[in-house]
Amino acid sequence: MSSPYFLAFDLGAASGRAILGHLETDHLEIQELHRFSNEMLSVRGHLHWNIHRIFDEIQNGLAICAQKANIESIGVDTWGVDFGLLARDGTILGLPFAYRDAHTQGAMEEFFNKIPKERIYNMTGTQFLPFNSLFQLHAIKRDNSALLEAASDILFMPDLFQYFLTGEKKTEFTLATTTQLYNPKRGEWEEELLDALGLSRSLMQELVQPGSKVGNLDERIARQLSWKDVPVIATASHDTASAVAAIPAQGEDWAYISSGTWSLMGIETNKPIINDMALKLNFTNEGGVEGTFRFLKNIAGLWLLQRSCDTGLTGKQKDYDNLMAMAREAKPFRFIIDPDWEGFLNPSDMPETIRDYCAKTGQSAPRSNAEFARGICESLALKYRLILDELRQISPDPIRKIHIIGGGAKNRLLCQFTANATELPVYAGPAEATAIGNVMVQSMASGMVPSLENIRCIVRNSFDVVLYEPAQIEDWQEALGLYRKILQTEFKDGKNPKD
Repeated sequence: MSSPYFLAFDLGAASGRAILGHLETDHLEIQELHRFSNEMLSVRGHLHWNIHRIFDEIQNGLAICAQKANIESIGVDTWGVDFGLLARDGTILGLPFAYRDAHTQGAMEEFFNKIPKERIYNMTGTQFLPFNSLFQLHAIKRDNSALLEAASDILFMPDLFQYFLTGEKKTEFTLATTTQLYNPKRGEWEEELLDALGLSRSLMQELVQPGSKVGNLDERIARQLSWKDVPVIATASHDTASAVAAIPAQGEDWAYISSGTWSLMGIETNKPIINDMALKLNFTNEGGVEGTFRFLKNIAGLWLLQRSCDTGLTGKQKDYDNLMAMAREAKPFRFIIDPDWEGFLNPSDMPETIRDYCAKTGQSAPRSNAEFARGICESLALKYRLILDELRQISPDPIRKIHIIGGGAKNRLLCQFTANATELPVYAGPAEATAIGNVMVQSMASGMVPSLENIRCIVRNSFDVVLYEPAQIEDWQEALGLYRKILQTEFKDGKNPKD
């Protein structure tokens, strides 16, 4: 039997890729076939995802793949929480809202009047974020949208593209756990929350585990590609779940940071951790492969740097490496920000917003592009240290090392700063962890790879990892003390620059 190929579509909030994976015994090779931008679409003052354009790019990726290889299966992973609505005849009801849209403003606090915060957390174990699916649905109902009245199905982002590819409607476990509509204790949608929203349970889809077959590729698409009976697999369809599956870790004494537009920092557990301390610290429990859970916290990530480049530093991708090289030589700790301050969610001008934050917290504003870039990376690393300290209060195992995966693994400055701030060795790589995890879960579905442990062994055999040792510990301890003080600073307008 020839070595199989698997096709992964890794769709992020900034770009999408088609990745071809070739598995030979204990070694995986991947090849990027197609890359495209994915930008939020502004329509009448609201931000949406152009799912029709995204699917057109998926079909372009399929066509490119068909010229190179016959494949065993297809898998799609995306970001969490966002969703589309289907009418009874299968028609898409409008474009899905993007999670950075402001229509959810106030929705979370309003919903707490229906069901108390503590009760919601006890049912779901999900971190409270204003754009969670629960609060998006409440906002749509509150705003008297006719869409929900006409809807017969809610499909989350990977569900939508699987539906486009197969005509089948299912929701995969790891994605469901991001919505704040899923009860991990009972392993099903939480009807108390749906009732509070005034929504029928029939809107929700059958839940399936990572590696389940959704259906075969639509014969009309397959015919154009000269393919037949190609299965579409519900991989670990939340992108972070795929990424964490591909961490080349051993033992149980590690934490991870999935670093990209967002930073997802946490530990892997065999069951959800839902208690008063987890609620107080606002950690989430998201599903993983083989029934594991990712106990983590969402942190604003390289979005701050990406947005700064888009709106003031440099709009040219080719300048990014030069910018980071200059940042390495810039003055340290010129300013410190809380990356999760609500003002950084989607400002029109990120550099100006950072300057404003510095003014409100009594700091000198950065004066150069290099200082902006360095300060953002330093602030992210300091935030990671705070989250590490919180994790250690709850983790059942000691944490002695950190794995950084995703695009941030290629940012050498951020990786070194993370080692310095956390005082732990940092293992960086693979950068393409999400696509790798997507491919490897498909390989589990095919029967080629028996377990999550085997997946991680293959990843260790196939991809390089860079080790960063802690340095300049005293300087970073001093900066951490300053950071804690900044988080307690009251803004002049009475608002606090905390979460």
